[in-house]
Amino acid sequence: MTVFSELRMRPLATAPTGWDASNTARLVMAGSVIFTLLVGANLATPLYPLLQANLGLSPLGVTAAFASYVLALVITLMVAGHWSDHIGRRAALILAVMAGLAGGAVFAQAGNLATLSAGRALQGIAVALATGASAAALRELLPSRPEWATRFTLLASAGGVAAGPFIGGLLSLLPGPTTAPYYVHSAVLAAMLVPLYLLRARPAIKPPAGARPLKALAPRRPSVSTEARGAFWLASAVGFLSFSVFGFCLSLAPAYFAGILGTDSRPLIGALAGLTLGASALSQLLTVRGRYLVPAGLAVLAVSVLLLAAAAGWRSPLLLVIASISAGLGQGISFRTVFNDMAGMVSPSGHAQTISAVYVITYLGSAGPVIGLGWAAAVFGLQSSVAVFAVLCGASALVLAAVTLRAALLPRPNLCG
Repeated sequence: MTVFSELRMRPLATAPTGWDASNTARLVMAGSVIFTLLVGANLATPLYPLLQANLGLSPLGVTAAFASYVLALVITLMVAGHWSDHIGRRAALILAVMAGLAGGAVFAQAGNLATLSAGRALQGIAVALATGASAAALRELLPSRPEWATRFTLLASAGGVAAGPFIGGLLSLLPGPTTAPYYVHSAVLAAMLVPLYLLRARPAIKPPAGARPLKALAPRRPSVSTEARGAFWLASAVGFLSFSVFGFCLSLAPAYFAGILGTDSRPLIGALAGLTLGASALSQLLTVRGRYLVPAGLAVLAVSVLLLAAAAGWRSPLLLVIASISAGLGQGISFRTVFNDMAGMVSPSGHAQTISAVYVITYLGSAGPVIGLGWAAAVFGLQSSVAVFAVLCGASALVLAAVTLRAALLPRPNLCG
């Protein structure tokens, strides 16, 4: 089946051709696409202070550019989150890579806030197209190990977001600091199209029937099965809080961290901005179990966020590093647990759509709260605004910890009686 026949949702009558890749190779490709797209979407994190100076942007302008990525991502998840169920995972990933190439090209040549935001929006579309497709593909490739499918999904996504700022900082040392990172990244994305195109695609899990297959791609109202609804809302709430913290790390944190450290080194600032997400990614490799894992992880996140704000007042780089790592570990373990519980309650045919719905709410945490933080920083100053933001995030994490602790303390039903 060719990519074009997949996009037309018209299977070929001839025998399938192409590279019949092993499950391992397919796992690597599914994870690599979302990882690479998220690296590209976050290359700009250490560049924001430079772009702010070159383009004359305010803190609100920086957060507006960041939020344009999030809003485009959320809208695309709502409109196209189910597409890979109908056109196939391979075709959805190829569309995502193409959108990522366009976004990087526009962002690299941006000369004002509008073009900057347009490039970020295209990157958001790319990540949205790949999010449900890659998560569903990983779960289909590991049917007997759903927990590891969740771990790989979060490792690839959090790892890409974490690596992006550091890679962006390193590549910004090349001539053309705001364009070189995107030229290099575009070359990597273009190379990924080759194995994706050659891959022998597996049939779509829900191929449309009838004479008008494109109707299956029409936007649909998000729906979650009754039995998964409670787990869905818990995963969404933890995700929203997590991405509020991540949104700060990826937008205004470079300027905030630079003030604490007294440095303008873009690789260093990029590494610090990605530290929380890196710890979250690495937490997916930890095997920890327990009834109170979620409330404990959320409590660690709450304390860590408060310590991030304290690090500025005390001007302590060591506290900044410790708090960033512990915040990522607490978030990663708690979110993985609630995400896996929710995913286990969803049928395979609705997996991509439900995962996309979770990420709609999750990514909104990187939009509204971060835009509010950008406005407050412009009016009241960055350090005091971050302090208030940290208190709000910490209090929210403690509330969620209390809710999940109460649920953990409830007696479990006796299945033997």
